[in-house]
Amino acid sequence: MRFILNRLGFFVLSLWAAITINFILPRLMPGNPADIIFAKFQGQLDPASIAAMKKAFGLTDKPMIIQYFEYLRGLLTGNWGLSFGYYPTPVIDIIKHSLPWTIGLVGLATVLAVFIGTSAGIYISWKRQGFLDNTLPLLTMGIQALPYFWVALLFLFVFGFKLNWFPMNHGYDNGLTPEFSWTFFSSVLYHGFLPGITILLGSLSGWLVGMRNNMINTLGEDYVVFAEAKGVSPSRLMFTYAARNAILPQLTSFAIAIGNVVSGSILTEQVFSYPGIGGQLTNAVLLEDFPLIQSSFLLIAVAVLVANLIVDLLYSRLDPRVRTGGITNGS
Repeated sequence: MRFILNRLGFFVLSLWAAITINFILPRLMPGNPADIIFAKFQGQLDPASIAAMKKAFGLTDKPMIIQYFEYLRGLLTGNWGLSFGYYPTPVIDIIKHSLPWTIGLVGLATVLAVFIGTSAGIYISWKRQGFLDNTLPLLTMGIQALPYFWVALLFLFVFGFKLNWFPMNHGYDNGLTPEFSWTFFSSVLYHGFLPGITILLGSLSGWLVGMRNNMINTLGEDYVVFAEAKGVSPSRLMFTYAARNAILPQLTSFAIAIGNVVSGSILTEQVFSYPGIGGQLTNAVLLEDFPLIQSSFLLIAVAVLVANLIVDLLYSRLDPRVRTGGITNGS
């Protein structure tokens, strides 16, 4: 219980720090975002009109501390401001529309990469020096070494433009409306295949090679050798004794990967014109949409913190030494 309370306390402190930094950083930038946005209207609108537009965007000259508490109240009530680039659309509506697409695409591709890579790593480490052990790590590392946006462009050109096997943009067919039906769901899968396979291939090597190395180190431990000498079955030895302990370092990497799901694969979404948060973030930067940029970065930070909290709690269940602070001398 003490460990859980400590982790929750650290999470709350980190969350407050992320929110505060997200509030302060834009205000420490040289110049004023409002001046940048409204400079294009100088000479076209009178000062009263510009002042009215600033008020509509929620831009004020109030003291910093008052702005900070208004910012916190807005976060809690869902009032994240209006988008500069898509005025008068609220920022939270843009995120609500984009986030499910990113979570569906990048989340599913990440989970598949973790499952396939970890399972393959366990198998090839058990069959060391075999054909798969000699080829799979090199093959996957070669694919991962390629810039993933270049792989995305290659897939788009070959399978989308030349062969016309898959669509080249958007998240579903034109003419369809989002609904719970097989027609819409199959269209989403069809449109998401190329960007999904690009993300999967780009991250597969890390999971496969990492699990293989962890397994090889674990298989050399005394307790595994002793269990093998006692006649424990190969399947139980591989999964219950070796894989269960070798997979622990993977959890930390999985936390980072899950946290980064929210940010999406920005360039991949841009190449395929996919309606996810990554594409929206790119457009927000181009349009100098500061409220959308600020909210997107905060969402990414919160996702990473939540993912790390969940994995910390899960890690403590799988490895009791985490809760007790490690193994003491003489234990």
